[in-house]
Amino acid sequence: MRKVNWGIIGLGNIALKFASGFKDINNATLKSISSKNDEKLNTFKKDFKIEDSFCYNSYEEIIKNKDIDIIYIALPHSLHYEWILKCIEGNKKILVEKPATINLQQIEKVKDLVLEKKIFFAEGFMYRYHPQIIKVIDIIKNSTIGNLVSMKSYFGMNILEKKNIFGFRKKKNINKKSRLFNKDLGGGVILDLGCYPVSFSLLIQSLISKKIDNIQILNKKKEFTDTGVDIDSYADIIFNDKFIVNIGASFKKNLGKKTEIVGDRGKLIIEDSWHGNPAKINISGENNYSLHVDAKENIFSHEIEFISECILEKNNSPKYPGMTIHDTLQNIKILDEWLN
Repeated sequence: MRKVNWGIIGLGNIALKFASGFKDINNATLKSISSKNDEKLNTFKKDFKIEDSFCYNSYEEIIKNKDIDIIYIALPHSLHYEWILKCIEGNKKILVEKPATINLQQIEKVKDLVLEKKIFFAEGFMYRYHPQIIKVIDIIKNSTIGNLVSMKSYFGMNILEKKNIFGFRKKKNINKKSRLFNKDLGGGVILDLGCYPVSFSLLIQSLISKKIDNIQILNKKKEFTDTGVDIDSYADIIFNDKFIVNIGASFKKNLGKKTEIVGDRGKLIIEDSWHGNPAKINISGENNYSLHVDAKENIFSHEIEFISECILEKNNSPKYPGMTIHDTLQNIKILDEWLN
């Protein structure tokens, strides 16, 4: 069986989790890595048994390697656009960590190029490939909760405080150099976490109608730090004047990862929308019950396997429920309006 050869640009924490996902799948291999940090490069090389000749200090060199089928871009948000363009120029298939770009202008340029050059492009919302989400789609398609009416979806954690040895919370000093709090690096909670509930709302809306005639972003509430990035943000999205979605993202509050989808005959609640840990769906309506969904240990394994299958099938875009370039454009349009 042919395997898809993957390369990774940028070897931070998310790349480590992603790389660990290869051990559970049969249609892909982590073949090559690239980092400007020698220590990270050597650690990855050792931990994932990458051949010396496939380890690069130069991002350009990994893109030039003809043995690599697809590049996973795991760099800070602000660098995504530059290296997406470099991959397109090098005719390399792309999986870029979310958010694909930090503004609408960038993603519009990317869309034009990937469609013109027929380059495979996907944005890394790993939760979309989890069996839990496939089950949610089936439940909705089977009209278990009836016609969809509304949705609430959140992603938030308090990273601004820490507990001392007595259990009391104490405010942490904001590290202005951290990408999370640096506007120039694409920081802020909307881009970092808010992109999840927005993308999920688009997925659920597609089960009502794939055609979106209008989107309203209302009741925007945002709190900013003195570094100029948002840390606690909320909004309502209304699709086609019908489907109402309340979204929230926070670095300040433990909002959790819960999503509630309401129909006219019941509702379903996903306990952990983004990581599936636990992969549990609670359904209430004519009958009340819970579903536990089996999944691989590493959520990225599902993403790698799904994207690799698309490539082996010679698709230029991820299959449903993956994020196409059109989905990504719509997602960033909403994020842009929410943020600004």
